[in-house]
Amino acid sequence: MPEIKLVGTGGMMPLKNRWLTSCYIEHEGSAVLIDCGEGTQIALAESGCKISRINLLLITHTHADHVSGIPGFLLSLGNSSRTEPLDIYLPQGKTGTIKNLMCICDRLPFEIIFHELPTSKESSFIADRIDPMCEIRSLPLRHSCDCLGYSLTLRRKQVFLPDEAKRLDIPMPYWRHLHAGETVTLEDGRTITPDMVTQSSRPPKKITYITDTLPFGAIAKFASGSQLFICEGMYGDEGKKQSMNHKGHMLMQDACSLAARAGVERLWLTHYSPAEFHPENYTKALKKIFPETVVSHDGEYVEI
Repeated sequence: MPEIKLVGTGGMMPLKNRWLTSCYIEHEGSAVLIDCGEGTQIALAESGCKISRINLLLITHTHADHVSGIPGFLLSLGNSSRTEPLDIYLPQGKTGTIKNLMCICDRLPFEIIFHELPTSKESSFIADRIDPMCEIRSLPLRHSCDCLGYSLTLRRKQVFLPDEAKRLDIPMPYWRHLHAGETVTLEDGRTITPDMVTQSSRPPKKITYITDTLPFGAIAKFASGSQLFICEGMYGDEGKKQSMNHKGHMLMQDACSLAARAGVERLWLTHYSPAEFHPENYTKALKKIFPETVVSHDGEYVEI
């Protein structure tokens, strides 16, 4: 089951009680990190996240509060005895920016593999280093620079029926192949198909992460079907709507409206302005828009 933790919930700059927005998603011992602002490696440690398990870094955009922690993170990862490669996915044309940041990371003991994603259309890839059944999609957002939102969909295997396999006298070494969706031929010549020993597929698990953007309709469609929708809400004061639109950000109320339109199960707010000292004060009003709203704090955790 995927475990999700918001290691930070702040925007622009870290505060004494609020790290910069970053999200850690772990599944069966392998993890994805989304964004890496200043001090993220410390925030990960404070949240109890295992930095050595991170095999994939997703970058939404290259503003400082989302990438300036990458050198420290990579050095900490190197000090964890890591030798396996790290995959970094980021908006098209931004690899050079990250490599410039890495100039102070001398002799890392692992390879970094960059993957650029289009900023003019949606795209997807299979995150094999997390799970062969994990698909990650990207959505171009509307910010002051090229920015991507991400969704992670973890498709689950069909339910295997061991009693049915025993009834059909199928030797156990074949079970894992059938559970993986493969057709097998037994030594007695019988052909066994997966549907003979499995039930229908279980619904997938989906997490969507959106930050630093104007609100627009495609976000709701992109997030549809998510058990968890993580979305920025810089302010809860609706009087700041025009200012936020000008800067390419959204209010907490915008995020709640998108969650309602998308029909997600749960919304976590994040990326609060450093001037928004008490985002929890808006909880009651926000729940009127979308009842399953959580005004998140650093270390917010759920298993889905």
